[in-house]
Amino acid sequence: MAAKVPAGTQLAAKQELVRNIGAEVESLDISQIESVPANHVARDLFEGLTAIDSSGKIVPGVAESWTRKDPLTWVFKLRKNARWSNGEPVTANDFVFSWQRTVDPKTASKYTIFLDFIANGSAILAGKKPVTALGIKALDAGTVEVKTAVPTPFLPDLLSNPTMAPLNKGAYLKGGKDFTKPGKLVSNGGYVLKEWVPNSRIVLEKNPNYWNASTTVITRVTFDPTESEDATFKMFKAGQLDWTDRAPSGSYAKLSKEMPKDYRVGLTIALYYMGINNTDPVMKDIRVRKALSMVIDRDVLTGKVLGEGQRPAYGLFVKGMEGAKVSAYDWSAWPMQKRIDEAKKLLAAAGYGPNRPLKFKYMYNTTDLHKKIAVFAIGEWKNKLGVQATMENQEFKVFLKTRHDGAYQVARNGWNADYNDASTFLDLLRCNSPQNDQKYCSKKVDALINQGYASNDLAKRSAVLTEAGRLAMEDYPLIPLFQYTSPRLVKSWVGGYFTSNAFERFRTSDLYIIKH
Repeated sequence: MAAKVPAGTQLAAKQELVRNIGAEVESLDISQIESVPANHVARDLFEGLTAIDSSGKIVPGVAESWTRKDPLTWVFKLRKNARWSNGEPVTANDFVFSWQRTVDPKTASKYTIFLDFIANGSAILAGKKPVTALGIKALDAGTVEVKTAVPTPFLPDLLSNPTMAPLNKGAYLKGGKDFTKPGKLVSNGGYVLKEWVPNSRIVLEKNPNYWNASTTVITRVTFDPTESEDATFKMFKAGQLDWTDRAPSGSYAKLSKEMPKDYRVGLTIALYYMGINNTDPVMKDIRVRKALSMVIDRDVLTGKVLGEGQRPAYGLFVKGMEGAKVSAYDWSAWPMQKRIDEAKKLLAAAGYGPNRPLKFKYMYNTTDLHKKIAVFAIGEWKNKLGVQATMENQEFKVFLKTRHDGAYQVARNGWNADYNDASTFLDLLRCNSPQNDQKYCSKKVDALINQGYASNDLAKRSAVLTEAGRLAMEDYPLIPLFQYTSPRLVKSWVGGYFTSNAFERFRTSDLYIIKH
């Protein structure tokens, strides 16, 4: 854990890092964060019972060890030297308080999918049980007992997410609604919040009270929220950024040749897809949804439009994910003309054709990548089916709300796995899941998901969840496009960065700056 500097490495005298995270964060309250940018920052501020290192491996966090007493019971032993940034010890009750606050319906957390796995979590979120019924207990100041609702073999992975970190109750009560502001936020991770200028920068400095501060090398990290890929590329070349959220799309051939030491690409456990509002008057027709999915040529999109190693996707699950098998539509192997002919028949049956073209709006958030994909897809629909789709872009925080509210017809979406299990993807389609922006619901699919979750037989669980994913996708609730890669620019002198981290979760405390 923490920075592992190879022997003989000469470190730079100035250990500071500037990371672009691609968008402004929606919050630094761990009960309210949901976006990838916010999790990047929160991961530096807060540490849960477990953590993930730069290679993507689950490692001990505040808990130095854990045991699984039975299929539903886990016990975590906390480090005696774990401290908050104000010097107070991190205790088991800090976890109990944090989790109970997040699961409380009054908190209105938008990201509660982890708590569904904790005993009584779903019932509490539904307002049917008190928060004290949640399956977490402080056996003593240094011991946390967790009861899960179903067998959850991936629990240590799940608990590495910032949403499951502890919260300092005293600082929270004292700070009130401003408890996440600089000078008031008390954290237990590798860093403390020093400055937050919305839409400009978030500055963190090394937390001297962090239990692993002795091996934390970087003393200051600045998170930059610039969204434009072109702008961040220029900032990187000008030395204003050490790290971009992503490299300019379509630049693989050029940058891998011109900047081979800085250009880094790894396959991630993440899916890029188009969400479809299944309750929209136009989109609720499965024939429309299927036709739109069939004619998008993923090979051209990933190979020629993007060209960064992305893998075409025709299902919910992606390569490298555990707990279910990757599946694909039968028509994905058809020649494109056959797919177009079938899609035209589907639209005609739904009442659309040359005399009554299908019309709808496609929404996306403001980045060059999303715009490029939107232009490609709309061209595919127009040229192959005569569909008249218009485009609208929104700033990221506005866009998140638009999707959650279902105020769209078709919208750009994507999912980075929070932990390595199929359930993280199935949450996109479970009835009433807060991440189900598609407003899709199938009792048959939910029954299969519940059946899989209840099984303690990993092989049977995988088979059932694979079938749940396949059955759901036969309803065309969304349009899978490709498995993400992580093409980004990282200065060659940033040590501890590994493209093998398929979760794209990097803690600054694991990194270091090499003399250059």
